[in-house]
Amino acid sequence: MFLPAKPTPVRRRSVVASPVGRHALSLGLLCALLTGCASTAPGSSTPPFIDVPARWQNTTLERSSDLSSWWLRFDDPQLSALVADALRANPTIASARAAVRQARALRDVSNASLYPTLSTTLSAQNNRVNNSNDNTGTGTNTNTNTNTSTDRFALGLDAGWEIDVFGANRSGVNAAEAAATASATSLGDVQVSIAAELALDYIALRNAQERLEIARSNLAIQLDTLQIVEWRLQAGLVTTLETEQSRTALEQTRSLIPALQVSIDQGAHAIAILTGRTPEALLGQLAPVASVPQPADDITLSFPAETLRQRADVRFAEYQITAAAARESQAEAARLPSFRLGGSIGLNALTLVGLGSGATVVSGLLASVSLPLFEGGALSAQVRAQHAALEQAQSAYKTSVLGALRDVEDALVALRGDRLRLASLRLAAASAANASELAGQRFQSGLVDFQTVLDTQRTRLSTQDSVASAYAAVSADHVRLYKALGGGWQSDLRNSEL
Repeated sequence: MFLPAKPTPVRRRSVVASPVGRHALSLGLLCALLTGCASTAPGSSTPPFIDVPARWQNTTLERSSDLSSWWLRFDDPQLSALVADALRANPTIASARAAVRQARALRDVSNASLYPTLSTTLSAQNNRVNNSNDNTGTGTNTNTNTNTSTDRFALGLDAGWEIDVFGANRSGVNAAEAAATASATSLGDVQVSIAAELALDYIALRNAQERLEIARSNLAIQLDTLQIVEWRLQAGLVTTLETEQSRTALEQTRSLIPALQVSIDQGAHAIAILTGRTPEALLGQLAPVASVPQPADDITLSFPAETLRQRADVRFAEYQITAAAARESQAEAARLPSFRLGGSIGLNALTLVGLGSGATVVSGLLASVSLPLFEGGALSAQVRAQHAALEQAQSAYKTSVLGALRDVEDALVALRGDRLRLASLRLAAASAANASELAGQRFQSGLVDFQTVLDTQRTRLSTQDSVASAYAAVSADHVRLYKALGGGWQSDLRNSEL
């Protein structure tokens, strides 16, 4: 049975209001009292039960291990440096990091809804009254204008709080917390994919370089053979047919070289892009020929349950369930009454200095209850929608778990098959090399025809090329296995790392 990891708890902080006189003290004590009485939303939903096997089917070697830097097991400094560059500078990873920072900021925004709000205002007002009197009452018309000007200054402190009696705000916080954690695991999934993709591209590039060297080596042998055939043609020992057959084999081998060079250059382009560079940036650095990196012989393999805990995509699906369950609870709470408390305290004075002493104190307290009576069924529909979203998240979780188990088993099967294939190809390549040399010697002695020489040379080139590709396949199988096991990311990402 797979036991999912526990969601990260939401951090709590206390808020204490600073008293301003007797009225501010009363307001602060009331806010603190209500903070202590707040309730929380229901707990997160548990992921569905999945019967996970205790052991892997296609291997007997299992032990707990740290796979966060699996590429070091290939003992290739250049590969390790390139993976480090990609994890640091890849644009897709940078975008995922920004998404994590955004999700964590939104979590903090949601968390603020649990606490009272406090704001202050300072205002100044000038009122001017123009009094005109054209009749003095003495029979004489005069124009007398009197302007009256008054100033008023006010300093206010306002507080408000929505009392989370039924847990609507707490459910929103839980959903935001789960979404932030899911975003961090999504970043881990991107890191896993980028590291594996770069390693596979690097292996393919080194394999193309090895195959290019094999083609060039066989081309040199075929050039020597063509020269021998031409000498024998001049001596009348062979016909033009043998010469044309030799030249045909030579040009077929030569045609392999441009395609392999294209693969090398395109591989360097792909690696450069993954490390955040322009396509041509690594052509010179990767040009020197090197062998395909080979991993350590022992396989570092975790147990199935440990693998599921390490897989970033499985943990992402798990936190999606937590977020969906919290949103459903929030939708349920939206159908219930909401309670809000507000209060204010202010000072009014005719002068700015008067606010400090002799000001008029004005205070008020407001409590309100809001209950939805008729909304056309929107709130009920929202609950149903969130419940359906929860069911989708649970199904996605099951798909992720089953897919993770399949990925590991597929990688193990491929690794076992390619190892057996490599062993057979190595024997075949050794025999083909011996046969090619013997055929050449016997041809010069006139003991075999030229067709035998051509056949053995083609077989030699084919088996050598296949051996190089088989070595690369085994290395690539290790990469896919470590990716399937969830290697290549850190599960405890902190803000300082983003």
